[in-house]
Amino acid sequence: MRIVLAGATGFLGGLLRQRLGTTHELVLLTRRPRGTSGVTEVAWRPDGTAGPWAHAIDGADAVVNLAGEPLVGQRWSPSRKAALLASRIEPTRSLVAAIDQASARPRVLISASAVGYYGPHGDEVLTEDTPAGRDFLASVCVEWENAALAAETLGTRVVTIRTGLVLSEKGGALKPMLLPFRLGLGGPIGSGAQYWPWIHADDWSAIVAFLLDQPTVAGAVNLTAPTPVTNASFAKTLGGVLGRPAILPAPRFALRALLGEVADALLLSGQRAEPRRAIALGYRFAYEDLETALRQILRG
Repeated sequence: MRIVLAGATGFLGGLLRQRLGTTHELVLLTRRPRGTSGVTEVAWRPDGTAGPWAHAIDGADAVVNLAGEPLVGQRWSPSRKAALLASRIEPTRSLVAAIDQASARPRVLISASAVGYYGPHGDEVLTEDTPAGRDFLASVCVEWENAALAAETLGTRVVTIRTGLVLSEKGGALKPMLLPFRLGLGGPIGSGAQYWPWIHADDWSAIVAFLLDQPTVAGAVNLTAPTPVTNASFAKTLGGVLGRPAILPAPRFALRALLGEVADALLLSGQRAEPRRAIALGYRFAYEDLETALRQILRG
């Protein structure tokens, strides 16, 4: 297949390039082409419209959209919230505009979203049929998905992938945890009762590749392992795999003082999301158990 990948230089984009690059032709949309040997790069400036780069979409079999600024790293001021939303909506609208212009439109658009779509739900099991939440992150996901779903009217199948915590030593949620846990300074966050819907990086990229080959699948798909765990269980398991204690809690008040709204949205609340659609489609997870996944990731 000829696959156009937006957001290719980020952590998830790197996982997907590694998974798809040996068997498919990849075209990378990037703001800053690097001139990497053996890689087709197209410079784009996504502003919500189709630009000169839109020729890359014409004739492609599939488009995968992972564009969006990281949610962590800064407090969520009003201007930061606006930037986070724009970094997701404008590239998505640009891709849909390019699909509209194409004489040979792609068969499928796989567009990123997140389990934050559901908002905080305590220990309630969440599936793809669960309604959207009402907090800021949920509202971003709703607008993000709606922008992608506009391509359905153009005859392109749209799949929105609601991703949980992607575990890899190379990046994502796990990497910044490793040093404190290795020093024996890790532990639960807040009460530890919030669910963390995790997924091994290999399963994440494999499901995206799997969805590219499912010609009738459209709509939302949770990209999480079948066994979400509480934060306290996650901390205990990670500490056990590293052979370190994991008993020092990160107090709720301290996290809120340091991070503001980010702490509540990403650390102190969670989603007990399950991948009902992926399982129903016949995808078989390589890593269903958190301890097995962590031991594979950290075996070196």
